[in-house]
Amino acid sequence: MVVEDVPQPSAGEGEVLVRVTAAGVGPWDAIIREGRSKVSPQPPLTLGSDLSGFVEAVGPGVPGFRAGDEVYGVTNPQFCGAQAEYATASARMIAPKPKILSDLDAGSASVIAVTAYQMLFEYAGAKQGDAVMITGAAGNVGAYAVQLALQAGMDVVAVARAADEAFLRRLGAKMIVDFGGTEALPEVAAVLDTVGGSTVERYVRAIRPGGKLVSAVSEPVSQRRDIQSIFFYAEVTTERLQILSALFEDGKISARTGSVLPLAQARVAHEMLGGAPHKKGKIVLQV
Repeated sequence: MVVEDVPQPSAGEGEVLVRVTAAGVGPWDAIIREGRSKVSPQPPLTLGSDLSGFVEAVGPGVPGFRAGDEVYGVTNPQFCGAQAEYATASARMIAPKPKILSDLDAGSASVIAVTAYQMLFEYAGAKQGDAVMITGAAGNVGAYAVQLALQAGMDVVAVARAADEAFLRRLGAKMIVDFGGTEALPEVAAVLDTVGGSTVERYVRAIRPGGKLVSAVSEPVSQRRDIQSIFFYAEVTTERLQILSALFEDGKISARTGSVLPLAQARVAHEMLGGAPHKKGKIVLQV
């Protein structure tokens, strides 16, 4: 990874040029950096998908945006290009930035909040009164899933480490299960798995017949044939962002930004992805 001067991009058909104020750093960036992504171009490329900033210019065929608008969202379906001073973004994958969010919080939110929204409502099909179990409930996606479920009137079973209990209580979670513990599990309509790996099999036992196991981490593997297992890639759209924006503005969900670094330290941010010490919450580059 290097930081270098490159020509400023231009907005093409259906795109806007964004002057970036903040760009998120997520696990998918490491996958792309290592050349293991199934959707992104091979290096050399500019990493990053989440962003917040100002519309600098509008390309042909883009209604609804104009220069100076504050926006947030992602760049493109290839999830690249955001970790820069200027980035082009598909107009169908950005939305007006919620006024309640800072640039940093907006730059952190798009992928993880949309992932949680899709897991809960679109793939699990959870509704008011349902009980849902969320593994990794104190993580970036998990914390959004907890908030979204609670504001929709669901019963949440939050699976997390004991050290995260206080944080989950502040989010409103009442039933917290110690990750790796042996306590009895209540029956749930769905398990939202944000962790992956073989340990999820313990929690699959809690799903009622006909329920769902949903993951955006890895293809879920279960011996049960009376439940549906679903793996998906997040799809950030203007419409989904607008739904989340309303929830942010109403105070029903909140963002959690972790370590903040200048763009020039993007390499350090990726070392944090690999395990170097950092604050809890989404890592963000301030541009």
